[in-house]
Parts: sequence; structure tokens; C-alpha cells
Amino acid sequence: MMIRFGTKYGQLLMQGEPAVTLLRLGGHSGTVPGAVLADDLPGFLQRLRAGLELHGDQYSPAPLPPEPDARDDDEPRERPVRLRLRAVPLLEMIETAVRQPSDLMWERA
Repeated sequence: MMIRFGTKYGQLLMQGEPAVTLLRLGGHSGTVPGAVLADDLPGFLQRLRAGLELHGDQYSPAPLPPEPDARDDDEPRERPVRLRLRAVPLLEMIETAVRQPSDLMWERA
């Protein structure tokens, strides 16, 4: 599943699992579709940053344990990335929406 975030100033596609995790770190339930109104966005951003301080070093998606018979020529898997790094584009989008007031909305893509 992919999630599309949007404001008046742009859109962003993100994988579902990390997107929902980031929404929850910001204090939202993680339901899709959803929104945070412009007036509530500074608080959401503050909670998201605080959550990333605590959980930002977690990998997303979590690394899979090695399979006993895995070979190098198997399908390539996405390399795990720290949640803090995955959050950068969303943080930038939210910062823009705070500076130039806009709601943040998201839906399944």
C-alpha cells in the first residue's frame, strides 16, 4: 500500500507502513484517509519530531532475518532505512505547510 500526502504546495508518496508509523508518532491514529488542519499542524510537527528522537533509529521496513537457503540471485529486497531518514520529505512538507498555512491530508494511492 502507498499513501499520498498532500498540501496546497505539493504531494508526496510514501510506503504505507512507514507513513502510518510517522502519523502515529505525530499523535494521529494512523487511519487512512485522514488530515491535520493547518491550525493543528505545528503541534503535530512537534510531536513527530519528539517521536523521531525516541524511535528514529528504528529501521523501516524492519530487516528480514536471513533465509537459510537465500541466494544472491533472488529478487532484490528493499534495503531497510532508518525511520528518521524516511521522515525527511514529510517533515519538509509539514514545515512548508506551517510557514504558509495549509492543511495536511493523506489517502491511499
